[in-house]
Amino acid sequence: MSMFPETTCVGAAALRFSKSVYNRDLSWFSAYGGRSRLQARHFSGSRVSARKASNVGKRPIEDVHIPGLEKITYAEKMHFVPGLAKPVLPQWKRELKDPNQYRSPPRHEMPLYQETPCYVFNQRTSILEGVRQALWLTKSMAISGLPPQLLSLAESPANQLPNQENRVQNAIKHARFWATTEEQTEKYRSTLLFNLLHLCATLQSSHPLIGRRMLSEKYSLVTSWKRGNNLLQIRGQNGLLYRSVDPLPRLSGKQQVLETADHILETFYPVSPMVDLQKVNVYKEEVNCTGFRGQQYYPHAHTLYFVAGEESHCKLRPEQLRAKMIMFLFGNALARAHMLYGAKTNSVLDHPITIQAVGTNGRLFQFIVFQLNTTDLSGNDGIKNQVWLVEDAELYDSANLKPVMYRKEVKVPAGLVGYKPETFSKFLALYLHGAVEH
Repeated sequence: MSMFPETTCVGAAALRFSKSVYNRDLSWFSAYGGRSRLQARHFSGSRVSARKASNVGKRPIEDVHIPGLEKITYAEKMHFVPGLAKPVLPQWKRELKDPNQYRSPPRHEMPLYQETPCYVFNQRTSILEGVRQALWLTKSMAISGLPPQLLSLAESPANQLPNQENRVQNAIKHARFWATTEEQTEKYRSTLLFNLLHLCATLQSSHPLIGRRMLSEKYSLVTSWKRGNNLLQIRGQNGLLYRSVDPLPRLSGKQQVLETADHILETFYPVSPMVDLQKVNVYKEEVNCTGFRGQQYYPHAHTLYFVAGEESHCKLRPEQLRAKMIMFLFGNALARAHMLYGAKTNSVLDHPITIQAVGTNGRLFQFIVFQLNTTDLSGNDGIKNQVWLVEDAELYDSANLKPVMYRKEVKVPAGLVGYKPETFSKFLALYLHGAVEH
């Protein structure tokens, strides 16, 4: 017999009460917003009932309005009354304009609404076919490698930095190891780009024309053109822009430009060339802006610098990054041509416009040179624009704070491994283009 009989009786009663509550129907619990009996977890097992609730998949009840049969609401009472319908009150409007309460009208009521759609390429567009699609949209032909003029700049010892290899490797180590004490993040990419630009700028004493340039960022480009019967536009902010007082010289002679008429643009049927572009109906039809207003002391675009993966919500693969570089090179050149010769002029340019681009993810570099030869872009025949392309040039093999181990064996040592000086030579050649006489 237990020494405390009251405790034994209370414990047995509590056990009987818990079993009765557990076995009771839980429909009363679901009526007040809880889980139904079908959704309740069975604590005796490790599974949950997979049967759906009874209200899942039902369509909402439509509010039917019958003329002459009006609902009795509690609008006159000015407070909620059970059994009476909820009144439909007119929308309240402020006397003054409040930007936080603004509601845009429907698209078809906007003043810039057009029936014909416009296809827009912006800084977040990732086109499916990559470079091939970009070449078709810009009516261009691709040439592998850099032009001979730039290759001669890269190979000339007179255009190199003193103690170049050691200084470039220190710039890489600064971006990867020394710039921050935090764990390795993607911030080193932009740090590395600015380090390399700083090294190139030290040649200003021997190349004075470098002083006639400046860097700009976060400028918005807008330009439009027609490709067949479709209207296309390039909008948005692109990479870091290196501007110059003097334009870049043309890279192809008149005869080479005429030979581009024999090139046949590659098609990718059944994929539409505008498959990834944003389709809009509210737009200005003839819009053209280089991103800078009025007369500029540095009017000519020299080089665009793109950092891959800089935006966490917009990460492009290398093929799509190269396509984005081609599109924004074309957009900057076309906007400049429209300012010089007029937006409605569709003809072969007597003085082609040349712009360069460099894209990097911190290790791989993409080099592109674009020459705009014509603004007649509606058809596939005639003179084409030219694109020189160098893909996936490695600056180094790896850069790790700690060695990569596998089964107690060092597979990749710590530090900078496999530096490739020819990649920086190409980077330096594009930087010096226009500042050195060929």
